[in-house]
Amino acid sequence: MTIVLLLLVASGIAGLATGLFFRVWALLLVSPATAIVAATVLQSSEFGFWAGIPIVTACLMMGQFAYLAATFHLYRGELSMHGETDGEPGAQSHNHIGGQNE
Repeated sequence: MTIVLLLLVASGIAGLATGLFFRVWALLLVSPATAIVAATVLQSSEFGFWAGIPIVTACLMMGQFAYLAATFHLYRGELSMHGETDGEPGAQSHNHIGGQNE
């Protein structure tokens, strides 16, 4: 059971690190690496094939959720609806930009 928790924590840390420093495309490299490492560790710990599948899936899901949490943490100011509700443009928006080019 300790190995499973260690794999889940390691997957979460990998997801957080990926979300804080890289774009979503980095998950194309991190996710298969996580699955391979988790499967290797479980196989060396004498987990069976059918017992390892849900654990590897949980590790991948933990990494994805940690990536989302890190991404939402980084961009929490830009995801605000405040700029749209008060009629003023947000940090990355411009008001009536289409009418200025005519």
